[in-house]
Amino acid sequence: MGFFDGINERGFAAAALYFAGYADYDLPPLGKEPIAAIDFLHYILGRCASVDDLPVLLKDIRIVGVEDPVTKSAAPLHWIAVDRRGKCVTIEQTKNGLKIINNPIGVLSNSPDFDWHLTNLRNYMEVKTTQQQEVTWGNVSLTPFGQGGGTGHLPGGFTSPDRFVRTAFIKTHVPTPKSRFEAIMTCFHIVNSVFIPKGIVVSERGTDNYTKYIAFINTNICEYYFKTYDNHLIRTANLHDFQDSSEQLIFLGNLD
Repeated sequence: MGFFDGINERGFAAAALYFAGYADYDLPPLGKEPIAAIDFLHYILGRCASVDDLPVLLKDIRIVGVEDPVTKSAAPLHWIAVDRRGKCVTIEQTKNGLKIINNPIGVLSNSPDFDWHLTNLRNYMEVKTTQQQEVTWGNVSLTPFGQGGGTGHLPGGFTSPDRFVRTAFIKTHVPTPKSRFEAIMTCFHIVNSVFIPKGIVVSERGTDNYTKYIAFINTNICEYYFKTYDNHLIRTANLHDFQDSSEQLIFLGNLD
């Protein structure tokens, strides 16, 4: 079983993302409690009511690598966490130690580390939602082909830095949704810009690296929205519908 994102009854949500080449599980123990990286998401969701609880919780632990059933290895991971107030942080354990980093843009992708991604946004300061109507080079007048000229410098690939930049720009420039429905649709439209179809990104093992599912969480009402690669129907699950029913895992049906 793989567990990559979730929310608890207090509206504290978190997700785990691959962090190859940067996650470091070989730090000296120094008497701290070891927590397996694959279990870290469970650990914070079970103990935190808000982002403010993380510094106290994490000061006495060390994340360790344990083989997980999905990758058959100690998957290198880092995490993004947010609470009901909208406060967001990134959690990374590198060779420099375990850190909680303020995440003012509310976006995380894979490697490199979050601070690198945030600094990299400075390379795209000229990107804008409008475009120059006309410029003159010597005696030559140049006009845009049409709308969208201001976004010409956005990266178009599917690397982690490319996806981070596109998501950050779109997220911070779309109109603020006025309703729950608009918010759900807007969230899915944002991530559709970095959706990877099968066959576009192929790993060194010859396997497709593609977007298996897209999910969003409403922290105000603890509602989870998702769609899978083969089924674009948006489905929902509300934590409060099941909270008092059982202590056992709940099966929501075949996602395919």
